[in-house]
Amino acid sequence: MPERSFQHILLTGGCGFIGTNFVRFVMEHRPGVRLTNLDALTYSGNGESLRDLEEDDRYRFVHGDIRDRALMDGLVRECDAVVHMAAESHVDRSIQDASPFISTNVGGTQTLLDAVRQAKTEGHDARMCYVSTDEVYGQLPLDRPDLLFREDTPIAPSSPYAASKAAGDLLCGAYHHTFGLDLVTTRCSNNFGAYQFPEKVIPLFVTNLIEGEQVPLYGDGRNVRDWLHVLDHCEAVLTVLERGTSGVAYNIGGNNERSNLELTHEILRCMGAGEEKIRNVPDRLGHDLRYAIDASKIKRELGWSPTRSAWPEALDSTVAWYRDNDSWWRRVKSGEYREYYQKMYGEPAS
Repeated sequence: MPERSFQHILLTGGCGFIGTNFVRFVMEHRPGVRLTNLDALTYSGNGESLRDLEEDDRYRFVHGDIRDRALMDGLVRECDAVVHMAAESHVDRSIQDASPFISTNVGGTQTLLDAVRQAKTEGHDARMCYVSTDEVYGQLPLDRPDLLFREDTPIAPSSPYAASKAAGDLLCGAYHHTFGLDLVTTRCSNNFGAYQFPEKVIPLFVTNLIEGEQVPLYGDGRNVRDWLHVLDHCEAVLTVLERGTSGVAYNIGGNNERSNLELTHEILRCMGAGEEKIRNVPDRLGHDLRYAIDASKIKRELGWSPTRSAWPEALDSTVAWYRDNDSWWRRVKSGEYREYYQKMYGEPAS
């Protein structure tokens, strides 16, 4: 498909981890593009992360809820592209209470799709990219390293979070087929990098070690994930938005599989800490064994492949960011987060 250029992108969830990085990536690499960032600023949305862009005429922040249909109708009419990242995203929280995940990830996606559909009926045909996850595929066995998630792998989510994202994924496919919406989908592996909320494993472990605390490792640590640097992910999403074929899904991976135990040892190495800092905790309910992405399609069709995800360099630079941005994560780890940590792992975060 020929490359498309856009004048105004609407981004949902732009104050979250991936959204914050996507805003910065677009501002740097697409100087002619305006971007509107819609975010409800729930617990993981941090407006401080983008405070320095407030004076940029190309950037606008809107505090609002994706489930507000009137708001979404107005915002969609203003743009020619929508990147949908707004989501509840932490598996452990979805196990505790799935309700916010269904409401935001399913209901919010449906509201946005209806806004895009309404705009199309009025002659305003905006392209939409739905940012999904490899977790919609379920899990792979540990003893079959040859098996990878492909775009035609059946969707079989295991957690309430993954099921809510899969529902959004399927809704997008249905709206493309039924209403002819110009839609593309991305399914990425685990992201890491700057500005990640410290309930996720890498910033959680790094900040715990900075504070002199142990790191809570689920079970025996055998579970395997593919790790993708967030800036590689942002570049891939922008590539799919501009060049992807309508109605098609693209896997995005880092070619960087590690078990959770290997990840833990790598973080300990970066921090100069020993194994005494590992605290084994009961395994997550329904913990998927392995995720692994076949990203050959996006490379073959769109020419994208990861260039920032290789370890140890990418992990070392990520650890350095949290060391150098002490004030950012200390604010984030205060308040409600401390209560959540105690409930999950049995002792408070310092």
